[in-house]
Amino acid sequence: MRFTPTLLLSLLAITQAFAQEEQVSAVLDDFHMAASEADSARYFGHFAPYAVFHGTDITERWTLHEFQSYAQPHFARGQGWTYLPTERHVYVAKDGLTAWFDEILVNEKFGETRGTGVLVLMDGAWKVAQYHLTLPVPNDLIYELVEMIQEQ
Repeated sequence: MRFTPTLLLSLLAITQAFAQEEQVSAVLDDFHMAASEADSARYFGHFAPYAVFHGTDITERWTLHEFQSYAQPHFARGQGWTYLPTERHVYVAKDGLTAWFDEILVNEKFGETRGTGVLVLMDGAWKVAQYHLTLPVPNDLIYELVEMIQEQ
């Protein structure tokens, strides 16, 4: 096989994208570990200053400051939350500055959950700009669940 400049650039781009996907995945792993260990500084250090966190409840759309206010008392008591990733898909934009992901996580209380979000590269570090935690609902249960929610 002859290595042309175009082929070498393509291989370099693929290698770089894979490395960035691995970096994003490592950030997300540490993000979840910090929450599990109730390590507030480390956990919130993974967020961009303008980040938004969407919780499982429709009312839970929090700016970073609002989310910190919610979480800080829990973390201060040493109570974090543990979500263990079992599957993750990471994608990096061609410009290498934005990444998005979806992941399946297991939580002792909620079972399987889904996290989705966006990370941005800021000063050489990947930061969570948006995180969205959901409870996937089996299609067979959706109508019953919708009815229960409407009754609330």
